[in-house]
Formats: sequence, structure tokens, C-alpha cells
Amino acid sequence: MTAAIALHRAGWRVAGFERAAALPATGTALGIWPAALRALERIGVDARSVGRPQPSGALLRPDGRPLAEIDMDALTARVGEPVRLINRPTLLRLLFAALPAGTVRLDRPVTDLGALRAEYDLVVGADGVHSAVRAAAFGPRYRARPVGSVAWRGSVPLRLPSGAEVWGSGTKFGYTPQQDGRTNFYAVTRAPAGWRPADDLAELTRLFGSWAEPVPTIVAGIDPAGLLRHEIVDLRPPLPSYVAGSVVLLGDAAHAMTPDLGQGGCQAIVDAVTLADCLGTGDDIAAGLAGYERLRRRRTQRIVRMSRLAGRLGQVRRLVWLRNAALRLAIRSGPPAAG
Repeated sequence: MTAAIALHRAGWRVAGFERAAALPATGTALGIWPAALRALERIGVDARSVGRPQPSGALLRPDGRPLAEIDMDALTARVGEPVRLINRPTLLRLLFAALPAGTVRLDRPVTDLGALRAEYDLVVGADGVHSAVRAAAFGPRYRARPVGSVAWRGSVPLRLPSGAEVWGSGTKFGYTPQQDGRTNFYAVTRAPAGWRPADDLAELTRLFGSWAEPVPTIVAGIDPAGLLRHEIVDLRPPLPSYVAGSVVLLGDAAHAMTPDLGQGGCQAIVDAVTLADCLGTGDDIAAGLAGYERLRRRRTQRIVRMSRLAGRLGQVRRLVWLRNAALRLAIRSGPPAAG
């Protein structure tokens, strides 16, 4: 939707095809970094108005002892403004409302890339981790592959003053307060490809029920109907290009990454606005696509590698003390550039 807004404002006639039958009514919070906030502002979308600054937090051991502090005031001073937590459905509704009625056609999965290529000057593949557009344009070699872990996500009706990420041996659990008195959470454990627990809540209780509060209380408050579980994947090998003729990829379709740096959604937003900037009114599409490729591919593929490395730290089961020391050093060094 960000790409549709940006291209529409640049003068393109845009049709969006979305496989979901409706916008989601529930969902977890996204951390939107300043580069993405500024990109949305440039296309007339005020995401700051629907988010709250992410509060400071901590990295903890399972027994509650601190590993490191996450000082969001210091991060804000470094990057220029706060990272904002925005509920995913709220952000999607904001983007949807910024488009002319009928631009995005819901319940319309794409099954024939060739037909789209024949009808449209440009096809933007923004169809996620398991992108059908990517598969059609580049073949089966470039696909999302498991990294060896599984994540659960959701929110519970619990008001907490601050968030934290708790690192165990091959496991971690994070929680962040939302604006509405709820708490967003995620839990990660090492697991072989294709693994599925017999009972998600029982598995979460087994893994995290004995950790220091508030983790057991969060687990006890989970509604199974709102619990999401995904095998964590990223795109390997990296694509040799984000462009194939009149097809261009952005977001997870181009550079699916693990969630460990919280950059997937932000990079998709920046991709979309950069693409529209490069294409302009479409007088020279090939040159515009080449500019987008030059500005975004290496940068985003670097973030994919950094995110994978950060995820591997969370899967460590031996020499955890050494992992913890490296983690403290990484926190003191600051986050990677996110633009």
C-alpha cells in the first residue's frame, strides 16, 4: 500500500491486488524507525499520530537479572526521533485510507504474472516472504529457507510500565507495552525445520513458565485464538537483482529477513518510497528501476545478514556467558543504520 500511495502521488495509475479478503482487525505492534516515519511523511501519511514512542527497556536473564539496558532516550538522540510502536491493523487502515477508493482490490490473489506483465507497464511484487511474483520471475532457487527457530507472537490484556527481552539458552522472550493497556509479546526457540508442537500453549508454558515475572503471567494470559506461530525464515541465496524486466520486488519479496533487528516492515516502507522517487512519472522506467536497484539492494541485503547474525546469537546453547558478553558489547555500540 505504501508503494501504491507513492506511485499514485507521482502520477501513475495504480491497481493493487491483495489476496486477503479484508484488512486485519487484530495484530501485534510494529516498531517504526525514523527513516520509515520520514518516508511515510513524504507521501502524506502521518504515522506518528497513531503511534507511541517506544519506551526504554532491558535485556534480562531468565531469572530476572539484567544483561544490559536499552536506553531509548540515547537512541532517540542518535537517530533524531523516537522509534514509534504502531499497531499493524492501525497502520494498514491508515495506508488504505490514503488511497483513492478501489485502488487496492481485496480478495484478489495473483495467479498469473504473465497476464499482469501484458496488461501493465510495471508489476511491483510486494507479496511477502513466500512471494509468488519472485518465484515466477527468478525461479525456485531464490526462496525463503528456515533458519532453525520458531516464533510465537501475540498480545495479552496486561498493562506493564516497560518492556524487556529475556535471553535464555536457545530461547528468548520479549514484551512491549502497547497504548491500549495491552502488552505485545514474542517468544522464540530453536527448532528443526517443519517442527510443530502438539499444543502451543503447553509448549510456551514448558519453555517459559518458570522464568521471572512478568513472563509467566504473560504466558498465562494468552488467548489461543490470537496466538500466531511461524517458522522463522529468510531469503537465501540473496537475489542477484530486484528487477526482472518490467517486474520489480520490494519488502519481504525482495529481502525476507529474520525479525531480530525489527527492520522488515521499515525496510519495505523505505523500498516503496524510494521506488516511486526513482521512477518519477515513468518517462524512463528502465533507468528508474536501475536507480532503485542501486540504492536498495546492497543496503537491504546487508541488513538481512546482520539480522541473521543477531538471530544466531539467540540460538546459542553453549558458552552462554560469552554470548551475553557479546550482547552487552553490541548494545553499547548501538544499532545498525536503519535507513
